[in-house]
Amino acid sequence: MNDDALLRYSRQIMLAQIDINGQERLLASHALVVGAGGLGSPVALYLAAAGVGHLTLADADEVELSNLQRQIAHGQADLGRLKAESAREAALALNPDCYIEALTDHLEGEALERAVAAADLVLDCTDRFSSRFAINAACRKAGVALVSGAAIRFSGQLFVADPRDAEAPCYACLYPPGEDGDDEALRCAENGVVAPLVGLIGSFQALEAVKWLSGAGTPHQGLSTFDGLSGQWRHFRVPKDPACPVCGG
Repeated sequence: MNDDALLRYSRQIMLAQIDINGQERLLASHALVVGAGGLGSPVALYLAAAGVGHLTLADADEVELSNLQRQIAHGQADLGRLKAESAREAALALNPDCYIEALTDHLEGEALERAVAAADLVLDCTDRFSSRFAINAACRKAGVALVSGAAIRFSGQLFVADPRDAEAPCYACLYPPGEDGDDEALRCAENGVVAPLVGLIGSFQALEAVKWLSGAGTPHQGLSTFDGLSGQWRHFRVPKDPACPVCGG
């Protein structure tokens, strides 16, 4: 790191859990963020600001007026733009020293597997069960850690899948495929969401990513849920499902 970088990241370097070595690990890391909406916006901005050296932002959707209530990487001038490109521009405005690429096609199949395998960590910021299942399966296949977030109405959750732990569950252990219900039923467009909630959960995802990539602290385990109406967090231990179709056996 040069003098400018030392100054930029000085408040993180001051932390004994991160220090110079942890910051250098961040700068050498590659994170894939799938979804550049409500959750992906704070994730992209905070990871760029924290100095994750390589970010890949994937989203095939365009910015709409209804997004601006909560998707803070986009502004009025971005209406009609592809979210991945708009979020890339916003993240680069915070930290032009990061290498940030935008993927504007829907990630699926082999393209998803290639993108996951190229990353050190994947952050699932999507809002469909079908996407979450596909991302989880690709992460499990590649042995890449997954930080999954969700937010709807006043409720949010965070789940981290650790491939280094043979006893750790994957997302399909938590929500078995076929038991997830309607894909549209849990989307913000159909149910609404209070604006700061996605910022809170996305920031939680970004924090776990910084910890994971820098080596600071202990990765989140199990499932955490947040009730925005009461302000209460709950934590659940989630066992690995031996019959899981993705990681079982």
